[in-house]
Amino acid sequence: MTMPQTQPHPAAPDFAAIEDAARLIAGHATLTPLLESPLLNARLGGRLLVKAEPLQRTGSFKFRGAFNRIGRLSAAERRTGVVAFSSGNHAQGVAAAAQLVGAPAVIVMPADAPGIKVANTRAYGAEVVSYDRFGEDREAIGRRIRDERGAVLVPPYDDPHIIAGQGTVGLEIAAQARAAGIAIDAVAACASGGGLVAGIALALEATSPGTAVHVCEPAGFDDHARSLEADARLANAPGAQSICDALLAATPGEITFSINRRLLHSGIAVTDDEVLRAMGVAFRDLKLVVEPGGAVALAAALSGKLPVAGRTVVVVCSGGNVDPLTFGRALATL
Repeated sequence: MTMPQTQPHPAAPDFAAIEDAARLIAGHATLTPLLESPLLNARLGGRLLVKAEPLQRTGSFKFRGAFNRIGRLSAAERRTGVVAFSSGNHAQGVAAAAQLVGAPAVIVMPADAPGIKVANTRAYGAEVVSYDRFGEDREAIGRRIRDERGAVLVPPYDDPHIIAGQGTVGLEIAAQARAAGIAIDAVAACASGGGLVAGIALALEATSPGTAVHVCEPAGFDDHARSLEADARLANAPGAQSICDALLAATPGEITFSINRRLLHSGIAVTDDEVLRAMGVAFRDLKLVVEPGGAVALAAALSGKLPVAGRTVVVVCSGGNVDPLTFGRALATL
């Protein structure tokens, strides 16, 4: 469903900001491929292309936005460092970007974050501060650390530089499709706070305006889908659970929703079982390791909720930082 046209939020980036982000991250971020499986296409009756962000630096798209923000720090800001809050992928992106520019980083992470994400964040040199995601406010903790240390707060999605950095995914999709002579009917991407899909939508508005952009979420965390229908930011019901640990934000971001309400075509929710099957298919048919949150857009296509038959559809697999036990469950679906 296309939402009523609204004026962009004053803090929202524009297409020029995405082009500027692409210049800044060039040489640091990986230009990830569009993968395709003829066998999978035959089963779906259309053409499905997968933007493989598990192959991105730190294993997810989050490095793009993190470096676009941290790469702009002043010399004084690099000395005091950065603080961020994240369930894992933004944490790793911030830690790696901070390491590259020589800035200290403190990351506030939930105590139940996947061990691989915590270990990788520390491996990039960041200090990790744990919190209880069900009883503590991560943003309040992050602001306290910022105030105590004089650090720069790097939010996971509601920041124009973060959104512009994530928008380079859409810029690359359009350029890769154009180089291959492909016209894209639809693009689908996941959302927690909505920075990735907002950036992609902004990029495609300028480079592929006939392409519909869809947001995909886990069942029980479909706040974007419901917010699009209501044309207002809505929260998820408390107590919902999902294996998609990267996509559990309570409500769409303020800046991101100002973009998404204007540009997104629809929202799609998928179940954990559909996500596990998509992870298995990505491994079998594309030789790609995808984490649960990174597989929701692929799950939407494989389940038929995002039609592929007779069309050309791009789905973004946004990350591949999955623990072995969960990945084993996914392989068991094959």
